[in-house]
Amino acid sequence: MSALDNVPDHGWRGRVQSVERALALLDAIAAGSPRGSTVAELALACGINRATAWRLLATLEGRGLVDRDPATSRYQIGYTVARLAAASGVDGLVRRSHHVLERVCAQTGEAAILAVGRRSGLVYVDEVAPPAVLTVNWLARPVPLHATSTGKAWLAWLPEQEARGVLGPALEGFTDATVTDVSRLLGEFSQIRKRGYAMSAGELEPALCGVSAPVLRPGEDRPLAVFSIWGYADRVPPSRFKALGAVAIEAAASVETATESPGRVDRSPRRGGPFRIVRSLLIIRAGRLCSILPAKPGGRGGCIP
Repeated sequence: MSALDNVPDHGWRGRVQSVERALALLDAIAAGSPRGSTVAELALACGINRATAWRLLATLEGRGLVDRDPATSRYQIGYTVARLAAASGVDGLVRRSHHVLERVCAQTGEAAILAVGRRSGLVYVDEVAPPAVLTVNWLARPVPLHATSTGKAWLAWLPEQEARGVLGPALEGFTDATVTDVSRLLGEFSQIRKRGYAMSAGELEPALCGVSAPVLRPGEDRPLAVFSIWGYADRVPPSRFKALGAVAIEAAASVETATESPGRVDRSPRRGGPFRIVRSLLIIRAGRLCSILPAKPGGRGGCIP
């Protein structure tokens, strides 16, 4: 079944078919491979011919809604989507907290990223990476919560039954290090809460590692956002996790403070670390910024651990 097959016959009244097809292509790109999708793959997914798909994609590319890799001719979601999503009202958050990401990136030499909660998942809203980077576009793509430090930091502060519901009965294995047993993963959450941050060592991609700390709702241990630091395994080995975890905890506190009252430093105790978030981040944004990693010779960027 193609994406357009989901539109009932009566639903076409008053609609423009070319717009429907263009939107279906965007949906197919967002749901496709992280490496991007070819014209043939997208045409098949949307139930349209290649020539039509190519013309629509060229139009979308011209407006920045999709990006085409000239080497592979694969399409990914473009940054215009992020600009449009910003109209939902999080520009103020990003503007006031962006300096925290810049500081942490400069302090650690690694990428710093902010994610916010949205229904049963996470959305990346801002990122700062070291100058020499390669980019893989992860805009609007779902994050495997069980295989990333960002996701585990989010899940660890949810009630257990809610975390189980978010995870579902089966977990996909991405690498040999991915935890695919739900009970085992839930067992890790108490340690994550105790130390105040989550870790990921090659669980989504073998070469990527990261640490993440949650931003909590006021007066309760429930997450609204997650601050992450990540990079290649040779730059972010497990021996750095403890130090980077402390930085992530402090950064999460700084983001909250900057969001609520720019310039004020919050130093109230936080369970599992030196700070506690005392105000909430009221953030909603559609889409996800891309993942960016320091470039290795002949290498590529990767997804967010």
